[in-house]
Amino acid sequence: MKDFNIPSWFDKSTVKHLRLPFSFFLMPVFLFAVSQVSSINWETTAIAFVILHLLVFPSSNGYNSFQDRDTGSIGGLKHPPKVSRNLYRVTLLMDVVAVLSGFFISHIFSLLVFIFILASRAYSYRNVRLKQYPIIGFLTVFIFQGAFVYLMASSAAVSSFSLVNFFTLNNIICMSVASLFIGSVYPLTQIYQHDADKKDGVTSLSYKLGYNGTFVFSGILFSVATLLLYYYFNLRQQQMTLLLLFLILMLPVTVYLSVWFSKVRKNKNKANFENTMTMNLLTSTSMNLYFVVLIFNNYINWF
Repeated sequence: MKDFNIPSWFDKSTVKHLRLPFSFFLMPVFLFAVSQVSSINWETTAIAFVILHLLVFPSSNGYNSFQDRDTGSIGGLKHPPKVSRNLYRVTLLMDVVAVLSGFFISHIFSLLVFIFILASRAYSYRNVRLKQYPIIGFLTVFIFQGAFVYLMASSAAVSSFSLVNFFTLNNIICMSVASLFIGSVYPLTQIYQHDADKKDGVTSLSYKLGYNGTFVFSGILFSVATLLLYYYFNLRQQQMTLLLLFLILMLPVTVYLSVWFSKVRKNKNKANFENTMTMNLLTSTSMNLYFVVLIFNNYINWF
């Protein structure tokens, strides 16, 4: 019966490995999707936000930690504590709660959550471990943390959702932008883990690209995402003020990445945990702020 003492599962190590604050870095895609909904169902949107950011994403973090058993720095944890079986139990519990809670929104949302969890497990699970392959691992994150999260958020933010009618040109562009944004950041989060990944049998895309190549690749994807965003605003005949605001809010990110790239070119040790987390925080804060402004703009019409 001791194993079924659920509160005891949430020990200090387990809670740390869930990395709840890391959900802030995954928030922009959700907010982007909500910002593009003309009439938001706030109740289902709030439920979806909690399910994804307090259950699904932390569970994914925890399961990845359980499989990796890292001793060096990982995303959101500079000194990760030793994992225990409790971490596995908690991630399983959170997954079940997330899927069941999804039915409060719709059966489609619950199914999408289940599919996301399966993809996340395939990414981390030792006997599958998609993350060990540079291209497949990248595409898994590119698709599921980008376009797929956009789809999940969109399905929850409206009162009536049709999967058949969802894939319009506008939504396909937005899903592409979401994936490109994720894809531009993801290799940079791997840049300080080359040695640790190699010891664990993981060949990351960042390792394949090299330090300089990682920055160039990320810059290209971010530029393509920005161009697509420009095309999307033109397509919807929206004011270019929205794009200008995006460029202004992303200026600190651009400056930071340029300075960081310059430092890494001179000293590879600058591709470290601290600089990566600063980049994550700065990028996520700027994007979250931008998409929150877009959400309010739908009601206040500032632009």
